[in-house]
Amino acid sequence: MAKRTLIRTASFAALIAISGSALVNLADAADRGKVIPRAPIDARAPMDAGAPVIQVVGSDESSRFVPLGIGKSVILDLPRDIKDVLVADPTIANAVIRSARRAYLIGVKVGQTNMFFFDAEGRQIAGFDIAVKRDLGGLQAILKQAMPGADIRVEAVGDGIMLSGSVATPSEAQQAYDLANRVAASGGAGGFSFGGGGDAKVINNIVVRGRDQVMIKVTVAEVQRDVIKQLGVDLSGSLNTGTAVVNFNQTNPFSAYGQSLSGSNVSAQIRNITATLKAMERAGVVRTLAEPNVTVVSGETGLFVAGGEFPVPNGLSCDTTKSPPVCQQQIDFKKFGVSLSFTPVVLGEGRISLKVATEVSDLSSENAITLGVPGTNQTLTIPSIRARRAETVIEVPSGGSLAMAGMIQEQTKQQINGFPGLQQLPILGALFKSRDYINKQTELMILATPFVVRAVAQKDLSRPDDGFADAPDSSTVLLSRLNKIYGVPDKVDPAQVYRGNVGFIID
Repeated sequence: MAKRTLIRTASFAALIAISGSALVNLADAADRGKVIPRAPIDARAPMDAGAPVIQVVGSDESSRFVPLGIGKSVILDLPRDIKDVLVADPTIANAVIRSARRAYLIGVKVGQTNMFFFDAEGRQIAGFDIAVKRDLGGLQAILKQAMPGADIRVEAVGDGIMLSGSVATPSEAQQAYDLANRVAASGGAGGFSFGGGGDAKVINNIVVRGRDQVMIKVTVAEVQRDVIKQLGVDLSGSLNTGTAVVNFNQTNPFSAYGQSLSGSNVSAQIRNITATLKAMERAGVVRTLAEPNVTVVSGETGLFVAGGEFPVPNGLSCDTTKSPPVCQQQIDFKKFGVSLSFTPVVLGEGRISLKVATEVSDLSSENAITLGVPGTNQTLTIPSIRARRAETVIEVPSGGSLAMAGMIQEQTKQQINGFPGLQQLPILGALFKSRDYINKQTELMILATPFVVRAVAQKDLSRPDDGFADAPDSSTVLLSRLNKIYGVPDKVDPAQVYRGNVGFIID
């Protein structure tokens, strides 16, 4: 007949222990005629010679740690036959005895408990400290399949999930975090479950191996062409017919441009009539090129500013406590120049996501205003600011260029001013009118080129002042040289194949 194995819970064992202890205390009290309070037992305290010997048969100090998943089991083979099993909390983990020396440990719900096995003589065979956690094997498999090159570990911490390990880029860490959140929100996947309806919280402790550094090169190129043409005739004089005298003075304005260009004026006088021919044509080209470069760690924000500030009056500040009041001009400063701000994120495989904001501004005489300085006869001209800015989010590979912004603009103005009726005459009508023509063409392009960069040795870098040396006074005065020139004239180094201007060129 097979041996019976007794499985008891901690509550039943504790009841027996308390009852036995109470009986011993009552017996001692009856012998001595008084009640003795029951004190807690410290197994590590020294025993008196006459006190009964108390031995701690099983404790957590002699137990082995066993992790279990919910609904998962562990098979144990013990060295001796099992007679008694003690499970502290069967609602967390349970034991099933299938033979005299084999036991199955089954996880029920999240929590911690312990379990002890005893033989027929009451000696401890083994003790186990059991921690039942969520089964995250399915999530581990999903992360391994999505990111095979990453080293990500998944652990259950209470009701939450902790991700640890290392990845190559911040995007992989974010992807792992999003996957874990998605799985936790859905309540489980791949054969594992989240108790409590998928309310687990994800803790991201993933470390990024060697955060990448990104250098961005932004090129702002602009060409602006202006053509202005003005042609007009001003007439002044008098006509006499008998006793009647007619005086006239015709000045035709150039209202499209706003003023007459200072140029060639040809005057002719026929009797009492003076004709002044105003003719002027202006053509100009403005080229703007700015190439700011900034290097920053992936995920951080880099800023580059090269420019200045110009003063703008902002009213008067007067001290009325003095007689007469003392007033001071308040000044504000407005910034202009080249600025670049960007935040790169390396997505992996050389692809970079960029949030870029760039601006190129300069002072312009257009729309400038002239103010009088209080208390003086002086005037102050405040220029306007012409700005070209762009702000966007783009994704490009390392070393690739992308036109992040561009503009083609053309503006044409033409006005004819003259004497009504007479300006419509063929040929002669040109004497009684003026023509003002303006054409502006602007082409702007902003290019962005990011690079994933690494630090290099200082000897591999060059500076703009490498090789520069001031010329001696004799070369500066006699030959107008501002820097030294090295080498022998008309001698070409055979190792050099480049032909062209080198060094510092000063116009």
